[in-house]
Amino acid sequence: MTDSNPSSPTSSSGDKPMDAIMALCKRRGFIFQASDIYGGINGFWDYGPLGAQMKKNLREAWWQDMILNPCWGRKGPNGDRVRCVPVETRIIQHPKVWEASGHVGGFNDPMVDDKETKQRFRADHLQGLYQAGGFGEPLAEMLARAASAQGVVPLCTVVASTSGEAVDQLVKTRKLQKDLGIRAITARAPLTDAARMFVDVEIGNVKACCEVLAVPMPTLKDRAGEVPSPFTGKKGALTEPRQFNLMFKTIVGATGTEDDAAYLRPETAQGIFVQFKNVVDTTRVKIPFGIGNTGTSFRNEVTPRNFTFRSREFEQAELEFFCHPDESQAWYAFWRDFRMEWWKSIGLAGDNLILREHDKDELSHYSCGTSDVEYRFPFTSPGFGELEGIAHRGDYDLTQHQKHSGVKLDYFDTTRGETLPNGSRKGERYLPHCIEPAAGLDRGVLALICEAYTVDPSRPSPELMKFHPRIAPIKAAVFPLMDKEGMPDVAEKLYDDLFAAFGKTGFIEMDAKQSIGKRYARMDEAGCPYCFTIDGDTLKDQTVTVRDRDTGKQERIALDRVNGFLTEKVGA
Repeated sequence: MTDSNPSSPTSSSGDKPMDAIMALCKRRGFIFQASDIYGGINGFWDYGPLGAQMKKNLREAWWQDMILNPCWGRKGPNGDRVRCVPVETRIIQHPKVWEASGHVGGFNDPMVDDKETKQRFRADHLQGLYQAGGFGEPLAEMLARAASAQGVVPLCTVVASTSGEAVDQLVKTRKLQKDLGIRAITARAPLTDAARMFVDVEIGNVKACCEVLAVPMPTLKDRAGEVPSPFTGKKGALTEPRQFNLMFKTIVGATGTEDDAAYLRPETAQGIFVQFKNVVDTTRVKIPFGIGNTGTSFRNEVTPRNFTFRSREFEQAELEFFCHPDESQAWYAFWRDFRMEWWKSIGLAGDNLILREHDKDELSHYSCGTSDVEYRFPFTSPGFGELEGIAHRGDYDLTQHQKHSGVKLDYFDTTRGETLPNGSRKGERYLPHCIEPAAGLDRGVLALICEAYTVDPSRPSPELMKFHPRIAPIKAAVFPLMDKEGMPDVAEKLYDDLFAAFGKTGFIEMDAKQSIGKRYARMDEAGCPYCFTIDGDTLKDQTVTVRDRDTGKQERIALDRVNGFLTEKVGA
């Protein structure tokens, strides 16, 4: 986020003002703070009428393209059509599920406490200002001899999930500057690779060009007494990092005790693994195939931030695709590429979306490979934030659940093994490998909102949302130019026709109040792609004015062509 002027031209999502996006979300009923009238509750968000429908559209697009017609009917690496089936599993599972999955023992984040203020934050979110060169020194010369952050104590620190967010806080928050003793700070233009962030600062008697980097974990462990607090600026106020489990604990039963403790699920995936055998035994699916699950998950984030990006309650859409170990790498590449293509197809095409392969030191201990679909959110710019992870999980999960439950979860594959004299196969028994495309629906909605948010200063009302028609919560609007002379009757009939054709995928609005310009502006902010206006000429020649949201252009079409026009542009 580098520009707080909502009238500025916006293309890259990194240039878009997050405060203006959040204001529009509340004003138009996309997203509200949960428990808003009581001051809200941190880390929880509610969806208003438009946001709820938009999220439903995103969920159903995933369901259609991953379950009902997987990968748009294309064939996988084995030459056959991709096959997937759905399940719906519970938020609360048996506690042993989470012991087997490793969540009870290993689902932790390293946390740091400020001993004076009692505030707690994730250790990997501590960003530091490291002196990199002389004050005002040309960037090219300074980069040639910039100091490494490893083992070097920062001049000051701030809590932020990315370096870009840290710079934004430092430059814009006067109180923070005062608390940290910053007399002046100016951000330098980011490098072309968008990987490094620099600021010119004056801290006390120090004038320097500083690089903003995450404080390395070894520094927090070995030199905690020297690292400045992000809240008071004092050294020695921070504890060493300690592990903090992220699962929500609950009690099952009206008279339950600690012996009846359970957990709200931190992911939907484990419900799929524990039902793998039941799905195989009760359906005709054969390896390779996928099992999909959508639903709410919970993570007790210590520092939820950045609107709905990091919440304590969120919705996921996950697929576990089971395949033979010999074919798993090919399926991993297949799903990695398709998921990137899918996000592009619903409105995220462009430089704001990337596919990033994890380095070896980032991989989970069981992972044979992981890629993230990442989006450049305004609060991560010039960096990116995770939208979806595609992980090659091997046979880790089925192995763990088989071990802890004592139930055999291996698969007998009649299409493999040596060929017998009668022409049949001997068959092979094995634990399938699993490829997991795991998407966040809340993050998906947020990315689509950020991408769609557009400012056009030439319009009387400059803000509009350029949603892909498949995702747009309002598919069309019908406006009688005046509330008289038979126009409302024609508008009512057109509304009924459009609702019958398109009402299953979104709202059809009809509005006769205020000037036509204000009605267009409302629909622009709501992301409605097309508005149809009934005027005096409609009663004479049976034509209507159709207005395009993205271009603002208007044309006349026959009244009886409206349904076909909208089908062509939006889909049924």
